[in-house]
Amino acid sequence: MLNNRSIICFAGEDWWYHHPHSKAHLMRKFARAGNKVLFVNSISMGLPSLAHKDLLPRIKRKLGSYSKLARQTEEGITVVSPASVPFFGTAAARSLNRQMIGAQIKRLARSRGLTKPVLWIAIPTAAEMIGVFDEAAIVYHVSDKYDANTMDHATDPTLIRRLHERAIDDADLVFYSGRKLFKEATRGCDRSYLLEQAVDFEHWSKVKALSVAPEMQKIPRPRLGYFGAIEPWLVDQELIKQAARERPSWQWVFIGNRSRGVEIEDLPNTHFLPPVPYEQLPSFAAGFDVCVLPWETEQAFTSYGSAIKVREYLATGKPVVISPLPEYEPMSDVLRIARSRAEFLKLVEDALSETDESLAAKRQAAVASGTWDARAEWVSGLIEETLRNKKKKN
Repeated sequence: MLNNRSIICFAGEDWWYHHPHSKAHLMRKFARAGNKVLFVNSISMGLPSLAHKDLLPRIKRKLGSYSKLARQTEEGITVVSPASVPFFGTAAARSLNRQMIGAQIKRLARSRGLTKPVLWIAIPTAAEMIGVFDEAAIVYHVSDKYDANTMDHATDPTLIRRLHERAIDDADLVFYSGRKLFKEATRGCDRSYLLEQAVDFEHWSKVKALSVAPEMQKIPRPRLGYFGAIEPWLVDQELIKQAARERPSWQWVFIGNRSRGVEIEDLPNTHFLPPVPYEQLPSFAAGFDVCVLPWETEQAFTSYGSAIKVREYLATGKPVVISPLPEYEPMSDVLRIARSRAEFLKLVEDALSETDESLAAKRQAAVASGTWDARAEWVSGLIEETLRNKKKKN
């Protein structure tokens, strides 16, 4: 495992998000192994348009993140939300951000004793920070089709693509979170690797032994459970509406941040619970009869998804029904993958009537070895090799 190194991670999400993402999991492993980690909350790809229903809530969340200043986690990670200008459309704005963010992070890094860091960036706009920190190596972690995301910000996709390509060209290592992203990569292929999502297996495999959360017990069965982002463009709302008409006894339970514009809020068999701390989430999953991923995968952006929750679902041992994602086609022997809305309902029905107890063990076995510890070990080896090669060249 990487040891006694400095790491500055510009993540694509905030540390405070209730459901840890891949960067948070990996940085925790690196910190526990004896590395100094500075985690920079998302500098975003720009604000949504003025007409966007979630503009004000997002500004409020970001101001709340700023108010936390620099915090230290139990693993010793320094987490910070640097002050920045939430616009990237002009060279002047990007230059200002580079100076503002660079000054704040350099000062914080010095105070924490970070030197010659590995710069880990996971958002295209952080490409502007390359070269600011006298970094020993640059890692670019690609977890989305960034230029296809036109829902969350108003920044020109062409600019996002240009920053993305710059990050690839400058990086010593490029990691892709999804098979579709990796397969379509055309730049830096000699330095690129598929970094599959992983699972905190011990955390999720204990579900069977847990008491069901009281909030779940209040909801009738059967319960179809989902946790994570609840966006009107992400969740297949037409599927939920069809299910409400054809299978009114099924209870759909959504746990997480819900954006404005969701149309299924008033359906009698649809329940929205607020975000639950990661530590408590397994007790909610214990109340699921079927774990579901009802995504609108015809969206270009969504089709590149590699949702960590699918592996977490499998680790519980419970039946899992998902919309089709290229990332999870190789696991079709343990997943029920629906190719249409009608098939989704049929597969849920099939899952609810499952009686073969060996299938739960098979699902868990499919993800048991794919832990964040294993991923962090593999990544550490590649980083160390890169650092050795760069030292030889110098």
